[in-house]
Amino acid sequence: MRRILIILVLFAGVGVAFWWFSRPQPITVALVEVMRGKVESSVANTRAGSVEACLRTRLSPISGGRIAYLGIKKGDHVKKGQVLLQLWNDDQQAQSNLAQTQVVSSQKRIAEVCAIADNAEREAGRMAELRAKGFISKSGEEKARYEAQSRRAACEAAYADVAQARARVKVTKAEQNRTVLVAPFDGIVADIVGELGEYTTPSPPGVATPPAIDLIDDTCLYIEAPMDEVDAPKIRVGQSARVSLDALPGRSIAGHVKRIAPYVVAVEKQARTVDIEVSLDNIDDSKQLLVGYSADVEVVLDSHDNVLRVPTSTLLEGNKVLLYQPVTKKLEERTIKAGITNWEYTEVLDGLKQGDRIVASLEREGVKAGVAVKPEANSEK
Repeated sequence: MRRILIILVLFAGVGVAFWWFSRPQPITVALVEVMRGKVESSVANTRAGSVEACLRTRLSPISGGRIAYLGIKKGDHVKKGQVLLQLWNDDQQAQSNLAQTQVVSSQKRIAEVCAIADNAEREAGRMAELRAKGFISKSGEEKARYEAQSRRAACEAAYADVAQARARVKVTKAEQNRTVLVAPFDGIVADIVGELGEYTTPSPPGVATPPAIDLIDDTCLYIEAPMDEVDAPKIRVGQSARVSLDALPGRSIAGHVKRIAPYVVAVEKQARTVDIEVSLDNIDDSKQLLVGYSADVEVVLDSHDNVLRVPTSTLLEGNKVLLYQPVTKKLEERTIKAGITNWEYTEVLDGLKQGDRIVASLEREGVKAGVAVKPEANSEK
């Protein structure tokens, strides 16, 4: 009997040892504690946006011609009214000088013709007095009166000639202005197409050609970004926005929505977007930006402070999480009622309490409800 008991004990020990060494080992998981904090609901652009200037103009001369004057180069700061480019216009300048000479000549002719008219009118007056006294015939008085009227008409015609000459001067100046490009505002020359002595032409209808000068006002900048058509109805003018740029990594610039395009842009059949414009809240931030920088925009739709939240990455399909039970050291599937959410955090309205710990390493093999787990060292309380 004793031998049988010893054998049974040995078999039992072997069985326990086999079970112990072959039992499933707990899965090591990363846990995150449910805490309170701020949660925002936001939307972001689908493709990269860009930094744009409030004022930007691409200038080209109205008429074609050879570049006779180019007083700028790329990167120059120019003032409003400054002459940037001028085409050859010697023929138009000659026409202008001729028109000016005609004005002077017409003005001098006025003095002559109108003096004769004044004299003729005085003579007609004397003839009228003599006719009244019977010294001359009626026909003599009428001849003097008609002569005075003719001379006065010639005087008025001389004034009309001066007005016509001055109008011709304005026409020649307008023609000259067609060959001159003037800065419409203070700005920076971003690009110049053409060199001194080269021929430049304006864009014909329906044909896009590069502008002669690209002028940018860098004192006023904004961000333009395409938003998905699904998100566009949620966006309102005045909503807060955060701007991030590849050129300034790790920094977020505050702004607000100033315009929403009233139409949809179909870049591709499957990519329909609505462009929005974001103004920067701090004008000093624009001093660090360059027109053309790529930018991403996150528009804040709603914001809740001091609410229970979990990382959005910890959610399973159907707003479920894996809750760690410290007593059994197993995972329990728990459905939560979610509030507002973004890519970083989701608000918890019901289903969890502050201090609960949920699984953050959902991608690890074997992590599911009911399995035994072992928290990582940095996940322990």
